[in-house]
Amino acid sequence: MKTLTFVGCGMMASALSIPAHDNGHKIRLVGTHIDKDIVKEGKKSQYHISLKRQLSHDTEFYYIEELEKALDGADAVICGVSSFGVDWFLEEVYPKINPEVPVLSVTKGMINNSDGSIITYPEYWMQKLEEKGIKREINAVGGPCTSYELADKHQSLVGYCGNRIEELKMFREIFGTDYYHISLSTDIRAVELSVALKNAYALAVSLSVGIAEVEEGKEGVNHYNPQAALFTQASREIGELLEVYNGDRNQLELGIGDLYVTIYGGRTRKIGTLLGRGISFDKAMETLKGVTLESVVIAKRMGESINKLGEDGKINPEHFPLLMHVYDLIANEKKVNIPWEKFNLDDFEN
Repeated sequence: MKTLTFVGCGMMASALSIPAHDNGHKIRLVGTHIDKDIVKEGKKSQYHISLKRQLSHDTEFYYIEELEKALDGADAVICGVSSFGVDWFLEEVYPKINPEVPVLSVTKGMINNSDGSIITYPEYWMQKLEEKGIKREINAVGGPCTSYELADKHQSLVGYCGNRIEELKMFREIFGTDYYHISLSTDIRAVELSVALKNAYALAVSLSVGIAEVEEGKEGVNHYNPQAALFTQASREIGELLEVYNGDRNQLELGIGDLYVTIYGGRTRKIGTLLGRGISFDKAMETLKGVTLESVVIAKRMGESINKLGEDGKINPEHFPLLMHVYDLIANEKKVNIPWEKFNLDDFEN
């Protein structure tokens, strides 16, 4: 039995504790400063008010002020913050973790460099920690898996990535079950970029939901041809972006699978639907006030990166018309106008 400390007890990290507990491991869930209500109820009843699931009676909950107590004796740490907590985790949590204790992150996203290149969160953390004199490896999770369905033990297939294969095998032994299946990769950039990009493209595909609602004059309708067309274009663009930033399309399937599951519900579908109805970005954000929207952050950062690389002649932004349209909706307050004519599927030279 290993002792696992999850820092950030949001829905995905907390759901991930379930297969680990099924494998006989001790679970400690530490709430950040925004998780106080979750911890308060968890300490009392082990019920997770955000995940809306009953966790096991021996799951231990801790406030962030109890972090050092929760880290004491931990065999592994799981980073469960959103992309908005990346720098906080870097400054406040990593220095308190023994460098010999393995870390697994569920946080998806990337950070822009001034030259237009990007760096994934595990790469960013390892780089910044090394600058502080802390040498450590950071592993990460990617792939098509929603927290609710994992908590309900529905069949799921994900990818774990990191530089040390033995560490990855250890995490697979901790979390892998007959319903939670894990593939391993040492290509951190490919896995993390693939599953981060799907957030921006899930927003893009969801635009068609809002457009259909306007055309039909009622909410909740679906036109599947437009959704499938946007899904197809999203798949093409994700593949090309993997080649631009990583050198090949390795791990494309994880991003496409994650794209599939993300467009069927949740926060990203909501913002995409609102924009698809013709609502401005500012008004859509006001409607969803208080909701964490990583898809918006990723779309904006990718758009900025593509524009910079385009200015330097390194890529052609016109190869990514769908992503750049989403970027225009967010950064330039444009109204939805899907550039269908730019989705060229010809496989021969003109």
